[in-house]
Amino acid sequence: MESTQKKSSPRPVNKGDRIKQIFALVSMVGFGGSAIFGMVSLFGSGLSSQHQQKSAPVAVSQESLLAAQERGYETVLQREPQNQTALEGLANVRLQMNNGKGAIEPLEKLVKLNPARSDYKALLAQAKGK
Repeated sequence: MESTQKKSSPRPVNKGDRIKQIFALVSMVGFGGSAIFGMVSLFGSGLSSQHQQKSAPVAVSQESLLAAQERGYETVLQREPQNQTALEGLANVRLQMNNGKGAIEPLEKLVKLNPARSDYKALLAQAKGK
């Protein structure tokens, strides 16, 4: 008696199925690689930014900020000696720096340009110590 059993042999792989398998494998490897690369980049940049923050200067002093503002106003006044905004800013900065003598000149110009402004006159009197 001959047996009519079919031999179980692997099904021949279609060329289209093989291409799909290769494409799926390449896609998974690409996705996994990009995810890993993204995580490494993220953690690496986080560590380097923490390192940079520790080595950065803590704070800029108030005096250096006022000195920078003073230089800025002086630069504007070299180009525009009658600029009232720069004159007022320079006077205020110098008063904040406790430089009353330095505030006298811009305040005198402001009083001359605006004789009706009593606040300029009061600041000028204060700077002169009257």
